[in-house]
Amino acid sequence: MEDINSAVETLLQSADTLFVLGGAIMVLAMHAGFAFLEVGTVREKNQVNALVKIITDFGVSTLGYFFVGYWLAYGEHFFASADTLAADNGYQLVKFFFLLTFAAAIPAIVSGGVAERARFYPMLLASLLCVSLLYPTFEGMIWNGNYGFQAWLEESFGAQFHDFAGSVVVHGVGGWIALAAIMLLGTRQGRVKGGTVVGFAPSNIPMLALGAWVLTVGWFGFNVMSAQQLTGISGLVALNSLMAMVGGIVVAMLMGKNDPGFIHNGPLAGLVAVCAGSDLMHPIGALIVGSVAGGLFIVVFTYLQNRRPDIDDVLGVWPLHGLCGVWGGIAAGIFGLEALGGLGGVTFMSQLIGSITGLVIALVGGFVIYGLVKTIIGIRLSQEDEFQGADLAIHKIKAINSEVP
Repeated sequence: MEDINSAVETLLQSADTLFVLGGAIMVLAMHAGFAFLEVGTVREKNQVNALVKIITDFGVSTLGYFFVGYWLAYGEHFFASADTLAADNGYQLVKFFFLLTFAAAIPAIVSGGVAERARFYPMLLASLLCVSLLYPTFEGMIWNGNYGFQAWLEESFGAQFHDFAGSVVVHGVGGWIALAAIMLLGTRQGRVKGGTVVGFAPSNIPMLALGAWVLTVGWFGFNVMSAQQLTGISGLVALNSLMAMVGGIVVAMLMGKNDPGFIHNGPLAGLVAVCAGSDLMHPIGALIVGSVAGGLFIVVFTYLQNRRPDIDDVLGVWPLHGLCGVWGGIAAGIFGLEALGGLGGVTFMSQLIGSITGLVIALVGGFVIYGLVKTIIGIRLSQEDEFQGADLAIHKIKAINSEVP
């Protein structure tokens, strides 16, 4: 009997390891979506830079999270023998991999906001600091109970801050860090001519659409596999993600007047917002949350593009991730309530305070990190390099080289 129980336990542990590994791979694939979305949005002279930034940001993020960030968030490290690390079929190792892909989304989000005029290595350094120090601070507060923040919320308002898959922890934090970096970096050349704000059209709609599709598909690993155990998997998470995505699409289609950029960002806005409460909401609630997020993105992005050239957010990452992420955190405290068809276990005040706390930590931390890097070594390309484009200025090659020797 003991042998049978041991075999069953090993099988379940192996299944959990495979489950989380599958989630990690799906979210890793989302980074290709970040890359293609940025490639399709920026001008042709900056496409190579977009691709290179996403993969190198992932590289330095892995190092920072492996050696510092994961330890800061969860109090665990990897300075042990391989035999110790491989215990339980290496479940803790794939859990790290899964959470790393979330952490590495922070610089991927920032990348889209600061595109076309940022220096390469200084921004990599800032990414390393964000993933090593800033992001894990809030991550540990919410997902590991660090610093007593969750205990205080539960004692004061009856429930902890609930963020199942990272509306605030990942997307909100990334979006508000990006806002700080965008403001410190300044406006791209040519955005204002003769007192008129000029918009730059996306360079490649098929690439933009491909990025949106890759992100959308990978998001179901992002959300569903946040359960981190096979026994915790929920079809409710999957359906809520789907309904929020659809709500974002439909509203973006209607409000965006058939603009392909808006239509392909609509589902992303909905998915950002539903992450927090995807395990609690009724599907109709998720549809409403995603719909509001799609409209919020279009209204704010249009305002920034036409009225606020000083906040030159190339991909609209602050409204998409920052604002929609905070909306999602708060919405979990509304549509997660039993009175509105949810499963309960949340309170509006805890969701509001938790969301605002993430916003403040990210914004202040973003100004500190990017401000220090700007002061010490500078973060902006020279006027000549920016005019030439980051591809030739930094990487010495164009995205498309049609000349035949």
